[in-house]
Amino acid sequence: MKHWIAVIIFCWLGLTGWSAEKNKPFNLLVIQTDEHHFKTLGCYGGKIVKTPHLDWIAKHGAKATSFYATTPVCSPSRGALLSGKFPQHTPVTNNNIRLDDKIVTFAEVLRRKGYATGYAGKWHLDGTGKPQWAPKRNFGFADNRFMFNRGHWKKFADGPDGPRVAARRNGKPHYGVEGADEKSFSTDWLTDKAIDFVNANKKKPFCYMVSYPDPHGPNTVRAPYKKMFANVKVPIPRSLNKTREQTPLWGGRNGPRFTADTIRLLMPNYYGMVKCIDDNVGRILAALRKNGQLESTVIVFTADHGDLCGEHGRLNKGVPYEGSARIPFLIHCPGKIKSGTVVNEALSCVDFLPTVMALMDVKHGLKVAGRDASGLFRGEAVKWNDIAFLRSTSNPRQAWLCAVTDRYKLVYASAGKPWLYDLQKDPDELTNLFTDPAYQKTARELTAALANYCQQQNDPYGDQPKIKAAMAAALKK
Repeated sequence: MKHWIAVIIFCWLGLTGWSAEKNKPFNLLVIQTDEHHFKTLGCYGGKIVKTPHLDWIAKHGAKATSFYATTPVCSPSRGALLSGKFPQHTPVTNNNIRLDDKIVTFAEVLRRKGYATGYAGKWHLDGTGKPQWAPKRNFGFADNRFMFNRGHWKKFADGPDGPRVAARRNGKPHYGVEGADEKSFSTDWLTDKAIDFVNANKKKPFCYMVSYPDPHGPNTVRAPYKKMFANVKVPIPRSLNKTREQTPLWGGRNGPRFTADTIRLLMPNYYGMVKCIDDNVGRILAALRKNGQLESTVIVFTADHGDLCGEHGRLNKGVPYEGSARIPFLIHCPGKIKSGTVVNEALSCVDFLPTVMALMDVKHGLKVAGRDASGLFRGEAVKWNDIAFLRSTSNPRQAWLCAVTDRYKLVYASAGKPWLYDLQKDPDELTNLFTDPAYQKTARELTAALANYCQQQNDPYGDQPKIKAAMAAALKK
């Protein structure tokens, strides 16, 4: 009789989905790339690079389609992601500014709760040191032996005195890729460190962040990736051939323009870097599966900012165009997020900390500017204001503020007129609709929301004379 009671209980537990694993705290693994155009991933519509491992995260978790870098430059974006605060409060408003000592990151929250914590890869939040291994201020990432402050190095090695940049020129660290292989190339080497960490913490909850310096330039990658896309037909962005009248001053109207030939030359190695990243994400997923950790680990894949990759005749980042500011955001959270979830509402880096802590059932107790979007990822019917706010770096002569939703994008700048895009009808961002009568209501609503953000978050760009005057004029219409 006891035997049958046990069988019945076991079957009931199986049907209800209960397991001992659900009482275990989630691990957190954050995988971040640098200067990564979201459309190179299959799950975001990419056709050239096959990214099955990143697509697996989207398929078995969630994909955010309108996730933005709070400031589309390395250091400010990273500070916002770690803290849940806008750059003016971290106060990392530009590259090479030190994160304030008082900032409490998501890693520090978890460290205080007994998590093993660590970090490998580019940090870019401790000033000008380069490469500067293992910064003294670790902000909760207790094992930061493989954290380096700055640089886009391609080849690493372990030595008796710790990690080092293995590519050298005249005795100094160099960005060269010569001789790099699956053990020394930056993406592979950093992946090994992440796998070592998760293997060492099979019995303890962990929080680990691996920050790859690719696919940021220089556009070089190890074999076989360097020839993998040599013969691919590189698509030329439609916005490459737009007119000056279709280009705002903040978008580089008076600056140099790249040609189609330059884009064809640069992109094959960019694709190779993305493919190498995906293969290494696959290695991490395989390690988690082997260890039985996959179903108890929240996995996040994102980037610090995008890369225009020739769109609008530009490379790199720093502007509110989609290729620069919109970034991939994938999250796997077993038992909390249904497979194949798609979140279309606008989010930004400041929303990361409160959202992930809520999904992990961790009370962080911090005063943050970001919003808890966990209900969106869980598919709940939540009341949500579909808007995110972006800002430029700390150059008042080139200041801009941006309000973006899933459909619209409004930009005010210290140089030039306001610009409003309808991203649904104009995904290439070619037409300014700010003065179009059909869009006046949208322009006013986004302007009011942006003004409210400036007041609530004490953003000094809201008081920049030309921005302030243009916003006031729009609100009077």
